[in-house]
Amino acid sequence: MTIIVTDTGFGVDDFPGVIRPLSEIEAIQEGDGVEIGPADDPRALVGVLGQVALIRVRFPAFNDGRGFSHARDLRSFGYHGRLRAAGHVLADQYAMARRVGFDEVEIDEALAQRQPEPQWLARADWRENYYQGRLRA
Repeated sequence: MTIIVTDTGFGVDDFPGVIRPLSEIEAIQEGDGVEIGPADDPRALVGVLGQVALIRVRFPAFNDGRGFSHARDLRSFGYHGRLRAAGHVLADQYAMARRVGFDEVEIDEALAQRQPEPQWLARADWRENYYQGRLRA
């Protein structure tokens, strides 16, 4: 079972649609989700962003940050739907994930046991302690 982490804590996956791999982009229907990996090019989704209800970006390892760039790019392309980081994202990375455009993080039960909900909630104030924002002000 997977756990969805948001600013309010742990929850269940409530996405009702189908999540397809990027390789099935031609089969995407209104309301579907798409999963992309770190080596995928998010520009491939530009023509279907209006149909996609959720984009799940895979993080195969906590030290592979390409997914953060994918999130930033997808938001800059105009994607306004649900953006989910999935896989090896740590509680310490939650604030960064939110700042680049992710709405939620999907983790497995093993990670949730190692890093329980209070650790994630401690980073839920991602708008605070944002040094770049303070420098720009």
